[in-house]
Amino acid sequence: MYISSVSLGAPQEVRPAIEQRVYELLNELHIPFDRVDHDPADTMEDCKAISRVLGVDICKNLVLTPRNRSTFYLLCLPGDKHFATKDFSRQIGSSRLSFASAEDMESLLGVHPGSASILGLMNDPEHRVTLALDRQVMECEYFGCHPCRNTSSLRLKTTDVLDIFLKYTNHEPILVDL
Repeated sequence: MYISSVSLGAPQEVRPAIEQRVYELLNELHIPFDRVDHDPADTMEDCKAISRVLGVDICKNLVLTPRNRSTFYLLCLPGDKHFATKDFSRQIGSSRLSFASAEDMESLLGVHPGSASILGLMNDPEHRVTLALDRQVMECEYFGCHPCRNTSSLRLKTTDVLDIFLKYTNHEPILVDL
């Protein structure tokens, strides 16, 4: 798998629109970040290799919904943490959840499967998605995620994500222990 060396900030060349908007927003909010470019990261094994180069664990990001699709959740948890739907459902007081469809991910967050990211919340001004953060992710100094495309990965300060980015998007996370 190809992984570039670490670069500071946005790439010089223009990227696809969704990724470009992430970089523009981070710059507008004065949120610094480190970045690597890589082949598509389709598995958590791919993300482990990227994490070693970038120096941060890339979060596992899951978009979940109950059968009736009445609510949607973006769950961010450590990449190596086991996910059990029943544990998460119990903690948030929801019926059993399943993965959101590709169409839902596109319409809610502007992302395709494999590219879900907390940064996709910039595309949810109607707050249709509830953010759930695992405690372990919130307690890390750095936050690793894709810029809404799984061909690049970013390392941001977790405090910048929580105190600046989420305040900008007006998404209040719920804390879970999985």
